[in-house]
Amino acid sequence: MSEAISEADLGVTPPVAYDPHARLSLGASCWSLFEGVRNPYVVLITIYIFMPYVAQTVVGDPVRGQEVISQWSQYSGWAVMATAPFLGASIDKLGRRKIWLALIVALMVPLTAALWFTKADHTGLSITQTLMITTTVGILFTWSEVLHNSLLVRAAGLSAAHIASGLALALGNLFSVLALAFTAWAFALPGLPETATWGWLPHAPLFGLQRSLHEPERVVALLSAGVFAIGALPFFLLTPDAPTTGVPVLTALRSGASDLLTMVRTVSRYRNAAIFLGARMFYVDGMTAILIYAGVYATGVMKWRALEMLFFGIILSILAVLGGFVGRWLDHGLGPKRAVQIEIGMSLLGIIAFLGMGPNQILYFWHWDSAAHPHLWSGPFFRTLPEWIFLLIGFSNAIFITAHYASSRTLLTRLTPPDQTGAFFGVYALSGTATSWLGPFLVNQGTRIFKTQQGGFATIILLLFLGFVGLLFVRGGDRPDAPRSSA
Repeated sequence: MSEAISEADLGVTPPVAYDPHARLSLGASCWSLFEGVRNPYVVLITIYIFMPYVAQTVVGDPVRGQEVISQWSQYSGWAVMATAPFLGASIDKLGRRKIWLALIVALMVPLTAALWFTKADHTGLSITQTLMITTTVGILFTWSEVLHNSLLVRAAGLSAAHIASGLALALGNLFSVLALAFTAWAFALPGLPETATWGWLPHAPLFGLQRSLHEPERVVALLSAGVFAIGALPFFLLTPDAPTTGVPVLTALRSGASDLLTMVRTVSRYRNAAIFLGARMFYVDGMTAILIYAGVYATGVMKWRALEMLFFGIILSILAVLGGFVGRWLDHGLGPKRAVQIEIGMSLLGIIAFLGMGPNQILYFWHWDSAAHPHLWSGPFFRTLPEWIFLLIGFSNAIFITAHYASSRTLLTRLTPPDQTGAFFGVYALSGTATSWLGPFLVNQGTRIFKTQQGGFATIILLLFLGFVGLLFVRGGDRPDAPRSSA
């Protein structure tokens, strides 16, 4: 979702001395597990299965569906912009966090499960009710990031924070892939004519789910809610909480607002870091928009069903792990600034290529007649060349979008004075939330004006381009053996 604000923010923790003997405590492992069981919501609901189902089937028109979903995403972005920075800046003064996290989880779980009642025939939740729920859960998700991330150092200690952070990301990918794979095995593949001879599958969808009622798409709401509810329990039982401060909530929030202003003023005195953070506000919104709307776009433009989306999600979630290694390799070989520019450039090429794809079209100019060409294989999904090329473009996006997160963090460490690390990483996290509404806004406007999904998706190019141009004015961030910039 969006990035939370905290000096101990997951993935943007200020660098500390590496301790080869650091080990995770049980409480720290449970901290990582909380992140791992929360992430399937993003993969199952937001990106690959549920929201594409809403756009294509419940709304009934992928173009209108993309427009409506992006409109409600704006509301979530505005709420996050107005609240998350102040919550993050106030976090250390609020004291105990787990009571607030327990309340958030207690709200997220039943709201997520309620999405099961989003039916294609509109006899359950209405479209507005469904999107009100997903918007509310999106806001709660971000608040949970703020609170949970702030306990990283307390749970793992400075010496093991990087281990807990890496484990949390790995578990997030693992649980997401397992949830997608289980959904495919238990609900999507059974009963298809093409899989009748696949002996490792059940003969019919488990629990009597009916494909005609789109229950395999809807059941992911129950699955993600159940995984989160059960998997979060060890965190509440075993991860240490922050001590009570005795500071009233409103007082803490007012003080946090003052601290936030101080952080921004501190950063503004360092030109290159400030330019980088400004540029990042644009390109991170563009990267996030690609992730959020890729599923809705694929179902509408490529006419993919839930089955294709499940395997699209599985493959991309696995390949995203490579992004961290690619980012590290580019950082070391070219320096983090060049690495981020390459990663933005590859994402730009990816989205431009996406716009030129269709079931009967490859990269704008190559018309593909499926009836005149044999299928590439006899399986139940991804049988045509345009689908495989769309997949390859998605692979590239998954790798380079993931890589940019790692390279951006590294770049900031090259541009900041060591004694101001906390303030800079605080504003770094702020830059991930302050404009989180901008991507959905542009996608919504582009879809509304051009009446096509491509028109909405094309607006993301502007965000990536502005971020790329902004980096051209940043000095520093060269190869690791080059001097650091502190101006």
